[in-house]
Amino acid sequence: MSDGEEDCSFLSLPTAAFPQRTALTTTDQLQTSQHNHNQQLLIQTLQEKVCEFQARLRREEASRCLQLQRPQQSHEQSLQEKTNVTHTLQEELHTALPNGVRAVQRLAEPQEHSSCLIQEGEQLIAALRTQVGELEEKLLDQTQEVERLRSGVGATDLEKHLELLVVENERLKQELKACKTSLLQEAPPPACTATDCPHSQVRVGRINRQLEESKRHAGEMQRQLEESKCQQGEVEQQLSIRLRDCEEEMARQAARPHQVKYVTEIVEVESSGSQQAVAEAQAKSAALQEQLSLQRQLLRELETQLHESQRTSTQLRAQILVYEGEMERAQGQLEAEMQNLEEEKNRVIEDAFIRAESEMKAVHENLAGVRMNLLTLQPALRTLTCDYNCLKRQVQDFPFMLEKAMTEAKQEICQVIGEVSSANQELLRKYKREMNLRKKCHNELVRLKGNIRVFCRVRPVCRGEHDSAENMVSFDPDDDALLYLSNKGKLMTFELDKVFHPQATQEGVFQEVQSLVTSCIDGFNVCIFAYGQTGSGKTYTMEGVAKDPGINQRALRLLFSEVTEKAPDWDFKITVSMVEIYNETLRNLLGDNQGEKLDIKMNPDGSGQLYVPGLTEFTVQSPEDINRVFELGHMNRATACTNLNEHSSRSHALLIITVAGVNSSTGHRTQGKLNLVDLAGSERIAKSGAEGSRLREAQCINKSLSALGDVINALRSRHSHVPFRNSRLTYLLSDSLSGDSKTLMMVQVSPLVCNMSESVCSLKFAQRVRTIELGNATRRQWENSSTTSSPTHDSIVLTPSSGQNMVMSGVNIILFSFILE
Repeated sequence: MSDGEEDCSFLSLPTAAFPQRTALTTTDQLQTSQHNHNQQLLIQTLQEKVCEFQARLRREEASRCLQLQRPQQSHEQSLQEKTNVTHTLQEELHTALPNGVRAVQRLAEPQEHSSCLIQEGEQLIAALRTQVGELEEKLLDQTQEVERLRSGVGATDLEKHLELLVVENERLKQELKACKTSLLQEAPPPACTATDCPHSQVRVGRINRQLEESKRHAGEMQRQLEESKCQQGEVEQQLSIRLRDCEEEMARQAARPHQVKYVTEIVEVESSGSQQAVAEAQAKSAALQEQLSLQRQLLRELETQLHESQRTSTQLRAQILVYEGEMERAQGQLEAEMQNLEEEKNRVIEDAFIRAESEMKAVHENLAGVRMNLLTLQPALRTLTCDYNCLKRQVQDFPFMLEKAMTEAKQEICQVIGEVSSANQELLRKYKREMNLRKKCHNELVRLKGNIRVFCRVRPVCRGEHDSAENMVSFDPDDDALLYLSNKGKLMTFELDKVFHPQATQEGVFQEVQSLVTSCIDGFNVCIFAYGQTGSGKTYTMEGVAKDPGINQRALRLLFSEVTEKAPDWDFKITVSMVEIYNETLRNLLGDNQGEKLDIKMNPDGSGQLYVPGLTEFTVQSPEDINRVFELGHMNRATACTNLNEHSSRSHALLIITVAGVNSSTGHRTQGKLNLVDLAGSERIAKSGAEGSRLREAQCINKSLSALGDVINALRSRHSHVPFRNSRLTYLLSDSLSGDSKTLMMVQVSPLVCNMSESVCSLKFAQRVRTIELGNATRRQWENSSTTSSPTHDSIVLTPSSGQNMVMSGVNIILFSFILE
């Protein structure tokens, strides 16, 4: 059966025998389309492989052509060199012939009487001309030989081309074998249908056509090989003829030199010039004999190539016969495979038809069930329609009901607003009375909590610190006054007034201390100081940053807010000064002369308070004034870099805020002082790596903190003598630690395991401070309006910017919001 008949047999499906098989289910159609897609992908992959093999064959053929051109070019170059040598010899002969004639003439001039010598010279000239003619014939033979060699190179190219075509035929057969193997490995699934067969037929037809093309190509190669053999036979005949000619020429050359020698001997006696010309002719003859030997060697090489080509053509014939046998076997296997595919196709079509009939029966049964359900749901649909109509009528009446309800609500709101307005005056009177009571209760609450309150704040772990302390520090979820430390396998418990987690904000910390800050307005002395090792966050808690300020700025803003609320009845003046204790020396941070030495004196007004003569004070009236004061103080404060802290504070900084108030109606006067202290951090020299000036600073800091510990121990034991004068720090804080002040200590703790010993020491010191009882703080107030500010202080007034004076207004709105709450 031919290829065309096979295609027709695959396309002629028995559609008449199966009129009802078109009702395939969705699942079968999906399987069929999926299998079609897989077959198309397989055919496309095979086509890509064929294209790839053909492209590779073309590339190899081009590379081999280049390789063949290179020896051909070298052979042509050698032939060209031989031709050039022949031309050179001919030119030398033409040059030597006139020289010989001139030599004979020169011999004839002095010996004109000797006709015998002239005849011999003419014979020599004739012999030389004959030799020139023979050399020209040899030149012609050399030219013909070059052309024959070039034709021989062409024959060799044909053999190489035939070899390439044989290789291509072998690769195509290998590709055919690969296609058959892939087809056997990827047998069609059972879901194959009739739509797959045309693609398989097209693919098989394409492979058959490729096989026929390969056969035709092999026949052409065979014909070319026979032609090349004929050409090689002709070349061999020409070479044999040329060889005989060369041998005859050699025989003639062998007989001719005797005559030349005889003539040369005669001329040699008479002229030395003629002797030189004869010597040159002999040299040229020797060169020609050498060239003849080279040509014989070339002839032997060509004969060797001819024998090699014959052997190669014999091998190629044998390979072609083997390939033809393999192609016949592949054709038989392909026909058997096509027969199996057709049988499989018919079987799959029958199975699909049976499944389609069963599924159609199930669909009919489901359709009958759906119809019964529809008949059952019709009464429920009628009920839903009635309910929908009722709801629709209610929706139409809803706008009128909503308008009525809104009118009633407006009337009730107007009635409530009237009642609130009538009660506003009474509430205002009660509010003033309750404010006075709240102030008294607030002061009593602070007094009952103790004069020295101790808070603890654990700073978070910074970005560059990988030594996490999650297992070292723990907190009590029910009691915010307990802190647990795990030290060397032991759990240590510390009880303080308040413990702040690492997630605590600056606002949350300030809310716990703002009650003490407001006591300053009522005439009490308040002291808040931060204690802890270096790098534990003391400066951040007290000063903060621009976007998130600390206690210092928040305290001043709160004072401004409280002062503004009391503005109608009270007139307050707030002054600020900043002092630094650096290496046991007082430094005025707001002054112009940083080298000026300051001292602590007793106030001469008899109040028993301490003051610093020459300390610069700024009168602040707005937050802008506060910012300028803080910038000046931070600029003059001493900081340095250590191994524990990049910006370590190397001194104790005190922010002294004095609030003096006068009642405009009664003349009653109060004066309170708020000391905000940022102590320098305690540090171990072995860890901080302090050297030189840093070492001296660390020694002074540790000495002053040790003196503070001695004062705390003396106060706790209620000794009669408290060593306040042992350090400038304790002497300056004696007012805040002597029972005439409300004091708060903020203990800063580092969460790192490497700082465990310092954290334990700080917490133990905080527990000792918490047990000190200083007594009730006294309020500084006078009945007259005379000022008591020390004349020894430098007072500077900062002019407030426009719009900073605040007036309390909108009392009715505040009371109304208070009532709603």
